[in-house]
Amino acid sequence: MSASQRPLDLLFATWEGGGTLLPVITVARKMRARGHMVRIMGEACQRADCAAADVPFVAWTRAPSRSDRSAEACPVRDWEAQSPPEAIGRLITEIMTGPALAYAQDLNAELARRPADLVVTSEMLMGVLAGCERLGQPVAALTANICFLPLPGAPPFGGGMAPARTDAERDVLAQVRGGVVQLLDSGLPALNAARAQLGLGPLAHLADQVQAAGAPLLLGASEAFDFAWQDRPDWVRYVGPQISDPATASAWVSPWREDPRPLVLVGFSTSFQDHVSVLQRVLDALAGLPVCVLLTTGEAVDPAALTPGANAVVVRQAPHVAVMREASLVVTHGGHGTLIRALAQGLPSLVIPHGRDQVDNARRVTERGAGLSLAPGATAEEIAEAVLRLLGEPGFRAAAEHLGAAVRREAEASPLVELLEALARTRALTPA
Repeated sequence: MSASQRPLDLLFATWEGGGTLLPVITVARKMRARGHMVRIMGEACQRADCAAADVPFVAWTRAPSRSDRSAEACPVRDWEAQSPPEAIGRLITEIMTGPALAYAQDLNAELARRPADLVVTSEMLMGVLAGCERLGQPVAALTANICFLPLPGAPPFGGGMAPARTDAERDVLAQVRGGVVQLLDSGLPALNAARAQLGLGPLAHLADQVQAAGAPLLLGASEAFDFAWQDRPDWVRYVGPQISDPATASAWVSPWREDPRPLVLVGFSTSFQDHVSVLQRVLDALAGLPVCVLLTTGEAVDPAALTPGANAVVVRQAPHVAVMREASLVVTHGGHGTLIRALAQGLPSLVIPHGRDQVDNARRVTERGAGLSLAPGATAEEIAEAVLRLLGEPGFRAAAEHLGAAVRREAEASPLVELLEALARTRALTPA
């Protein structure tokens, strides 16, 4: 067998960030379908999901590895933050840089046990990237969302800002981007300390770690969904959203098959964001409307904590892609995975963001006229009014279908599998 035909061995490194795991499982299964060997290295609470998908799993030992997805087990606890910068700061400290050495040590031990042709890691795991840099290990950084790093020309993350249309707005965006750089660089001392332990020199900026490891940054997002970049670096590439349902989800059989009322799917974060009260307000808002409601809580919220109306069913999990084929509207926190699935089915969304990338995703939906956004403190009456608008004004559905057609094309034509194969076979590092 020639070198260009032999099966490859890929190690996927991830963490429990809500929507971070399913795209990784989706890609891993695609690679295995091509005859390659795969394994996922992640947190212990992800083991069951990987087992259900029949993907081999290895847990972190030194690095953070929560046993479940409860609020008590979460090291970041970003819902307690008093501001978005504080929430991002917690992510930097608890995941991105604080445990960087532990991530590198775990990764290096796993690669010593079983080498890999290519490591594919979350762009958040700076320690994995540093560990690969130390070993000269080919690595690619794959996002499960729009770009988090404040790279040149990228729309700044975290502020829910629209594209600049005037010089004054461009100046504001540049200032915001500078603030994000400064915030991320607050984690630089911890990262550089880990790099020193690994025998690596210091970096000037946190985001420099990606290129220092020679990693291309592969955006697992839709370019049509995202805002345009100015002068995007050639080592940053969109590879399209990776859309699938979790293997743990049961088959979908609608309890409303003979009911003419439109179906509303309510899906918020699979990780805890202190969002029980919002879920209840959504149920209260929809209870008085001529709709059917399916609400999925995920592992972080007990369905028994909610009181649904007569028109609603509350479950822990359901196959969102399958449900969305029958739905008319999605009400969501604005996580990238949920929104991109809704758009791929041409569905408008009511977005109630709670933090993380959600306000940015909400802006991308509302700017295109494909949905509406409300604050987390919105009343049941405000939620009901927004739902009636989205169901009653055809422009929202038309905009969602238009954007969704582009999202579907990018998902179906994703070059990611072939790109990862090429990276693994050439073992070529991206020039810094």
